[in-house]
Amino acid sequence: MLARQRQAVILEEIRRIGAVKVSDLVVRLGVSDMTVRRDLDVLAGRGLLEKVYGGATTVGGRSTDEPGFEAKSVRQLPEKEAIARLAADLVRPGTAIGLSAGTTTWTMARFLDDVPDLTVVTNSIRVADVLQLRGRTDRTVVLTGGVRTPSDALVGPVAVQALRSLHLDVVFLGVHGMAPRAGFTTPNLNESETNRALVDAAGRVVVVADSTKWGTVGISTIADLDEADVLVSDTGLSEQAQQVLTESVGELRLAEQAKQGQEQQGVGA
Repeated sequence: MLARQRQAVILEEIRRIGAVKVSDLVVRLGVSDMTVRRDLDVLAGRGLLEKVYGGATTVGGRSTDEPGFEAKSVRQLPEKEAIARLAADLVRPGTAIGLSAGTTTWTMARFLDDVPDLTVVTNSIRVADVLQLRGRTDRTVVLTGGVRTPSDALVGPVAVQALRSLHLDVVFLGVHGMAPRAGFTTPNLNESETNRALVDAAGRVVVVADSTKWGTVGISTIADLDEADVLVSDTGLSEQAQQVLTESVGELRLAEQAKQGQEQQGVGA
């Protein structure tokens, strides 16, 4: 297969599901890892896709752009793992927590296995699936209804009404972007309203967002920066961003990626 044909296949796959993985393309195209990466380099150079860890996604940037779950799930994987692990340490046995939809909260759900007697409310089918598949008999998972978005969130009046009747000890909120004036944002108006209801139901709000979210602004604000009791991000945040966030949020915690087999650990600001 010629390079032009391979690249056409890659672009078509990205248009279809929003993201591609190098490992999948190696099998599908019958070429080497290096050949696939060169094709991705060419397409990224032409502005037709965005390279990410282990693959590529669609090109975003507008305030209403909403990547699908598959597209977001391959972005900043090491950072999300480190953030999720650190955020999970904040969960206490016997509490009721909320997990918003998103790939970081979905990753975090996998680190809750050792927390007993937990009630989890979520508007994410994927998060609920992870929690229920773990098989803990002392765990209650409550899934709100609603209309499904491209990022696999359940949103709208049904979800909002369900959340307004609840009182949660802590809510873990994934966001599309964060910025000084805009606060924590999303590109989906309905998701913003649903996430706002989650925030209002929370005794404490913990935002989980990797450093690439800084400076990204979605069309709708979920919450101001100072409404976050804790922000868990990663050490990729610039010094300027860390300064702004330290002055704005209740507490800034930075997750450091594991190196040479060491455990991932949080670094408080």
